[in-house]
Amino acid sequence: MDVAPLRYLNNHSAIVIPKGKYTNGVHEHSTTGSSKAEKKNQKKNPRNNPAAKRLSVFRSARHIYAQVIDDTAGRTLTAASTVDQQAKDAPKFKNKVAAANFIGKLVGERALNQGIKKVVFDRNGFLYHGRVESLSKGARKAGLIF
Repeated sequence: MDVAPLRYLNNHSAIVIPKGKYTNGVHEHSTTGSSKAEKKNQKKNPRNNPAAKRLSVFRSARHIYAQVIDDTAGRTLTAASTVDQQAKDAPKFKNKVAAANFIGKLVGERALNQGIKKVVFDRNGFLYHGRVESLSKGARKAGLIF
């Protein structure tokens, strides 16, 4: 069997990857390609019909951002984040989960003011837990349906 050189996982262990039909002995695993494909499939999903807009969430270490997107027109209809003036003017939040809940309510109210009631929740690859879950609950509390 033709064997590629040792690949070291850490200082103490190594793995040997045999050369095969589809590999040259180098184990390559890209998560960016698969997540891009997932994102593309989410946009093509039949539940993302023109009537239902997409509520997309982005979470950084300090802030959380939410926006309602119309994929057919390719534009953002409304947005809210913890860097918005309205969020900064609000009383200090107990923690980031509470801030995310406020942002969910805020983006929900803004969407309802524009006549958007039904959306599809796009967690953008983030786990549905903590701040992402809190934002979705806040948006539902404001009246968005998803």
